[in-house]
Parts: sequence; C-alpha cells; structure tokens
Amino acid sequence: MEKYTAWRKSSRSGGANDNCVEVAFAPDGSVGVRDSKNRDGAVLDFTAAEWGAFVGGVKDNEFDAPSAP
Repeated sequence: MEKYTAWRKSSRSGGANDNCVEVAFAPDGSVGVRDSKNRDGAVLDFTAAEWGAFVGGVKDNEFDAPSAP
C-alpha cells in the first residue's frame, strides 16, 4: 500500500508548463513532497514537526530573498 495517496498542489499553480510541487499527508502525520513533473520520482518525507517548522518559517517570512545591496 502506498504511504501517500491524496496528492495536491497549489491552486496558484498553472500556466503553460504547470510545473509545481505536490504535497500529501499520511495517516501517521508525515508529509510527502514531490515534483509534479515526475510523479514516479523521489518523495521527500517529513515528520509532522519538520513540516510544521517549515510552514511556520514560510508564514514568518524566513525564506524571503535578501534585499539588494
């Protein structure tokens, strides 16, 4: 049985090439991330705590590009 079954991608994904990452949540709380162009490729597997830290960082703008000098 596959660990992740319900993959989804951002509603903002689109355009000519439709490239994006997809995310799925497993019953054990882990989170999978994969490339939408290569659905049979590798899956990055995160614990719920790791995913929560990442989402928190996104919300806190920790990953914004630095300002130009």
